[in-house]
Amino acid sequence: MGERRTALLATLVLIGITACWGSTFFLIHDLLDRVPAVDFLAVRFSIAGVLLLVVAPKAVLRLSPRARRQAVVLGGLYGVAQILQTLGLAHTPASVSGFITGMYVVATPLFAAVLLHNRITRMTWAAVLLAFAGLAVLTLDGFSIGYGEALTFVAAMLYALHIVGLGAWSNARDALGMSILQVVAVAVICLVASAPHGIVLPANTEDWLAVVYMAVFPAALALLGQTWAQAHLSATRTAIVMSMEPVFAALFAVLFGGESPTFRMLTGGLMVLAAMLIVEVGPRRKVEAEVPHIAV
Repeated sequence: MGERRTALLATLVLIGITACWGSTFFLIHDLLDRVPAVDFLAVRFSIAGVLLLVVAPKAVLRLSPRARRQAVVLGGLYGVAQILQTLGLAHTPASVSGFITGMYVVATPLFAAVLLHNRITRMTWAAVLLAFAGLAVLTLDGFSIGYGEALTFVAAMLYALHIVGLGAWSNARDALGMSILQVVAVAVICLVASAPHGIVLPANTEDWLAVVYMAVFPAALALLGQTWAQAHLSATRTAIVMSMEPVFAALFAVLFGGESPTFRMLTGGLMVLAAMLIVEVGPRRKVEAEVPHIAV
């Protein structure tokens, strides 16, 4: 019963994280008119990394050399994915970008089966496909494949590998230290990517407040929460829960962005929600919850 309660709490944490991510879409859309995308990422994750290091510097020191290597690898995957997704967004509609990014929902169980030798139940596959179909209904309105779509697809695969890696390597004891190193790794990658042209900083107080909010909540605390949650959840279950992100993005767009709800939006959102409920209330084999470890 204790494990079940902890798993439920981890699921709620992930739902909160996806809601937090969803709240940033309209903020980022507005901010990127004034600050280049890679520069925004560099500033955002630098603030997040410094904040976490100041708050809990000993958490990193307590990590074993192996855990540090794993955290740097995970941060590298996440950082490159962030850059590719942002660059892809400049060449493809936001709705299509959201759908392609959501392909990690399908890729995660595939990678988990290959890399971790996880057996995925039929009910879980049904939930994966339902979530994927819901994302298509929610986001797609025409689709073509080009440069931006290719970059976004690679980013989605890296996000899937990040989820699988966290599922294999994270534990509750090292969650804080690994989160800090991941954020620092992302910051370093983004700083290197933005250095050649010089970093453009936000020019007014309102933009700085938006960047600080996105550094503290959707970056620092979100990655900490995800790292802790994945110590208690399988990678596939995590991916399905995280597919709620575009649902929250659509909700915030209606509440604060002036958009009107549509039938497609409601239908797609309900499909994704149903997929999440299937993996939460349906029976789960023990083998799906096991988390094999990949040596690094």
